Order: sequence, then C-alpha cells, then structure tokens
Amino acid sequence: MEDKTQRTVRTQYQTKIKEDFPPTLIFGQTKFIKKISMRYGENPGYPAAFYQEEGATGPNMASLEVIQEGTKGLSYINVGDMDLGQRLAKKLTEIFPGKFVAVIIKHEMPSGVALSDDNGLEAFQKAWQTDPLSNFGSVDVFNFRIEENLAHLLVESPRNIEVVYAPDFSPEALNILASRKVLRVVKMGAPLDEPAVDNGLEFKRVAGGVLVQKRFNSRIVSPEFIDVVSKKRPNQAQLKAALLCWTVACFTRSNAIVIGTEDKIHGIGSGQRSRIDAAEEAIKLSRRGYGPAGCVMASDAYMPFPDVVEVAAQNNITGIIYPLGSIKDQEVINRADELDLIMMVTRKPGEIDCERCFLHR
Repeated sequence: MEDKTQRTVRTQYQTKIKEDFPPTLIFGQTKFIKKISMRYGENPGYPAAFYQEEGATGPNMASLEVIQEGTKGLSYINVGDMDLGQRLAKKLTEIFPGKFVAVIIKHEMPSGVALSDDNGLEAFQKAWQTDPLSNFGSVDVFNFRIEENLAHLLVESPRNIEVVYAPDFSPEALNILASRKVLRVVKMGAPLDEPAVDNGLEFKRVAGGVLVQKRFNSRIVSPEFIDVVSKKRPNQAQLKAALLCWTVACFTRSNAIVIGTEDKIHGIGSGQRSRIDAAEEAIKLSRRGYGPAGCVMASDAYMPFPDVVEVAAQNNITGIIYPLGSIKDQEVINRADELDLIMMVTRKPGEIDCERCFLHR
C-alpha cells in the first residue's frame, strides 16, 4: 500500500503550477511571444513558460512542433536540453555532412554523441553506449528521420527517455512512439542543414540585471583549422576525432574534457572546478562504455600544468586538442613529446591566437 510520503512526492512532481506571465516580453529590440506554459520551472512550485523569439526561423526552438506531449508535457528543463542538443547536432551536421548524428542530453550537458555513415539506428546505439547509466531519463536529438527500427528502442522502458526530438518521423515510428504514454515527441521546424535564424544574442538573468553576449560559434570546422605543436603528427582518423571531441566540448559545461574517436564520444568530464578533475572524470565515465584507449582528448581551455597530459598518456589516449595560453605551454608540450602524445591546438597554422570554448549554462 502506498504511504503518505510516496503520495506527497508524486503529487509534488506532477502538479502543474499556474503561471500568469505576460503574453510578450521585450529585451532590447527583440520581442518574445509566449508559446508554452510549463508544468513548473527548474524546481516544483515555481511557475515557468517558454517564449519564442518573434521572427526566428529555421531549425531552432521557435519553430518546434509538439507531436506527442505525453502525460506531463514539455518541462522547463526539457526545452533547455532540446536547445543544447539541437545546436550541437546542427554543428556536427555542418562539420560532418552526410553523417547520421545522434546526441543524447542530460541536464543541459551532452551525455552521449555518435556519428554513423550508414543509418540512424547505428548512430543511436553508439551514442547510448557512451554512458548507458547517465543516459537514463535523457532528451535524445537526431538530425534524421526516425524510422520504425529506432522507434522500438526509443520506447524501451529501461531507457526512460523523456523527449525524442528530430526533423521528421515515419508514420510507423509515430505509432510505436505513441505506445509510451509518458514520452514527449517533438518535430524540428526545419532540417538541420538549413540556417537557423534569430538575433544571435544570449541572455542570462542575474539579480537586478541581465547579461547579454553574442552567441559563440566555433571556427574549428575542418583539419585546416588545427595546428600541430608536437613532434608527433596526427593521422586522418585522429584529426576527425579531434574535430568531433572539440565540437562536443563547445557544448559542455566548463571546465570540460571530452574524449572520443572519429565516430563517437567515449567520456565527458563537465562542470569541474579544475581541469585535472574534468580529465579524470571523463576517463572514469568512459569505462562505463568504450573506455579511454585510443581516444583523442579535447580540453576547452589551456593546460596550466602537465598533469592532464600525464593522465592522458597513462590511459593510452593518443593526442589532445586544446588552446594555448598558459605560461607553461612549452613545458606542457615538452612533456607530451616525452610521452609520445600528439598535441593539436585550435588555430590555423601560422596564426597566433587560439580559440577556447567556455560554456557556463
């Protein structure tokens, strides 16, 4: 028999909180129109809503279409996860045209990412295996139409997937997805190879004010944008792995370390206070799936000490892509040479400045 505590907890998380926010909001010269009232915000008991930017077009959150809202509807956190996943999937679609892309998001951080030359089912299976434990209760984002074979996996109860977000769904897939009543199914407003248009600004509320910045967009989109500063040179597979890992790091909360191979991510260390902790977390979590051996590592900022290089070598990681900027850059590179590691930096050969990719959301 269900006790009072269980009933209270269940009610707390299922009760919709009435919101009376205005129908429109204005930030500067940009108008936002209320699109969805949420069940509650980040925490129960606090009202929330999603506003779309007036005039925004293409594959972004303004143009989403809810096909199946499930028993709970889209949540505040769901929409944040969908946005991050869509932006990452779009960037990977631009860098790796023709690839099937699967991105799994948990708490506005990538949890599994993979590419496939052949089909979407393979991309999803590889992405899920990145971290099957963390992927429980995820938002899953794709750059391709969902077909019947993949839909069967997406409704499996042990996965507990919250949202499936894709450019299109076959009729057979939609019938299968409808069998899981709690699942939210959302269609993108346009394919991910089309432009996504909005004002390009990011807003972050602080007490008594608002922070505004132009949205970051990494320029590291091909091997031509990667410089090699070590004695050892990368092969083509390692360059592709560096591109994939760096791109995922751009969408991972700093301090961020991402390790992977040319077609999939193996481990993600995110939101740590120190870089060595992020590296150790990425390596530890990789052992839930593929492990660290043979991976390339991406670091979202410079190496202040050789410790990350040493941990990478100890775990059979073959190379690192990162920005220069430390007073100990040469010491770090020298240590990498001693350990036979490839060191790639985020700039074109001949340039001085490197790109870093901090994210704090």
